[in-house]
Amino acid sequence: MSERIIIHSDLNNFYASVERLLNPELKGVPLAVCGNEEERHGIVLAKSEEAKRRGVKTGDTIWQAKRKCPGIAIIPPHFDRYIEYSRKARAIYARYTDRIEGYGIDECWLDITQFLAVFPRFGGIKEEDGFYTDEYLRFLGDTIRFAVRGELGLTVSVGVSFNKIFAKLGSDLKKPDGTSVISARNYKNVIYGLPVEDLLMVGGATSKKLHAMGCDTIGALAAADDGRIIKAFGKFGSTLLTYARGLDDSPVAHMDEHRELKSIGNSQTFAYDLTDCDSVERNLYVLSESVAARLRASDRGLADTVQLWVRYSDMTSFTAQKKVRHTALCGEIAKTAIELFKSNVKAPFAVRALGVTVSGFDGSSSQLTLDETCGTYFRRERAERAVDDIRKKHGYASIQRGILIGDDKSMHNDIKNSRLKRPAGTDGEEKGDT
Repeated sequence: MSERIIIHSDLNNFYASVERLLNPELKGVPLAVCGNEEERHGIVLAKSEEAKRRGVKTGDTIWQAKRKCPGIAIIPPHFDRYIEYSRKARAIYARYTDRIEGYGIDECWLDITQFLAVFPRFGGIKEEDGFYTDEYLRFLGDTIRFAVRGELGLTVSVGVSFNKIFAKLGSDLKKPDGTSVISARNYKNVIYGLPVEDLLMVGGATSKKLHAMGCDTIGALAAADDGRIIKAFGKFGSTLLTYARGLDDSPVAHMDEHRELKSIGNSQTFAYDLTDCDSVERNLYVLSESVAARLRASDRGLADTVQLWVRYSDMTSFTAQKKVRHTALCGEIAKTAIELFKSNVKAPFAVRALGVTVSGFDGSSSQLTLDETCGTYFRRERAERAVDDIRKKHGYASIQRGILIGDDKSMHNDIKNSRLKRPAGTDGEEKGDT
C-alpha cells in the first residue's frame, strides 16, 4: 500500500471563536461560553485563548472562571450557529476530498491521498526513497488551514500524517493556528517522547495503569511486550499497541456515509445535590425511561452494555459500565445503573449530575432463550411500548412507575422530549442533556 496522506483539522476554540464572529466587539476580550448557571449547567463549554492563558479550563464552573480571570465575558451557547459554521468548514474541505469523517462538531479527518491534483503545484513532492517530503505535507495542511481562516475567519490546527491516529495527535501539537507533520519517516522522533496520555483513547484510568506498568511515553508503550499489555487491557491492549506503533490503517469515511449509531444516552444536571440513595434511584429510573424509549424507537435492536456517569458537587466524575443480557427494558437498564452506583459510590455523597448510556446494539439479531421467550421479557417489552403509546397520546405524566409516586418533579421530568441535543458529541454517539 502506498503512503496515505491523512489530515486532521481542529477548529480552534470553536464555540468562542464563532461568538467573536457574531460579536466583533469581543475581539481580544477573554471570554467563555457557558451553560445556564441558574439551572446548574453553569460550566465552561469553551474558552478563548486569552481566558485559557489565565488558567480557565473547559469544565470549570462560572465562579471558578471569574476568579481565575476577572472581567471575563460569559456568553450563552448558540448551537445553531456552531452547526452552521461547522458545515461551512466541511464545505471547504469538500473541495479537496470526498473522504471527510467528522469527530465531533469541530474536528474532521480528511484523506487527500487520491486528490493531490486539486492542490496548487508544489516542487519537491517526494524524497529519493519515495516518501513525501515533510515540506510538501506541511504545504498541504497549510493550504486547507489558510482557506478556512481566509473564508470563515476561523483558525484551525492541522495534523498531517499517514494514519488517522497520528494526524489527530499532530493537530494537538501546535495550537492555535498551526500545522504539524508526523510522517512515516519522522514519527518516532516526533511522538515517541510524548506522554502516553497524548495518544487517542488513553484516558485517565488507562494512563494511570500504563504509568504503573512503566509505560510513561508513547514510545515506551510501542516497545512494550504484547502479552503484558494484552493481559492488562484485553482486546483494548491490542488497539493501544497498534495506535502507538503507527500501524492503524482504519479508513476515513466518505462524506456521505452516515456512521453507525453506537450508543444512546441521557444525562441530567440537578437543581440541587442528590445526597441519598432514594433520590439517586428515582432519577436513574427517569434517565433509563428516556434511554429505553429512544432505544425502542431506533432501529438498533437491543443493547448489551449499560454505562453510568456520575458527577459530584466538586465537579469530579467517574464512569462505570457492565455487560447485561440484550435488552431494551427500562427496568433492566435502571437496575444495572443502580447496581453500578451502589458498588462505586459510598455515603456520604453529593451528586450534581447523572447519566445513563446503553451500547452494544444487536441490530435485532439476538436470540433470546426459551425461558426468556416464554417468560416475562416480551410481556414487559409490550407493556413498555404500550406506555410509550399512552404518553404520546396523553402526556408523559399520564402513567408512571410506582418508584416515582410522590416525587412530582421526577413524575413530570420528560427527558426524552425536553432534552437538549448537543452537537458536540462524536459521530456514532447520540446524547441528550437537561
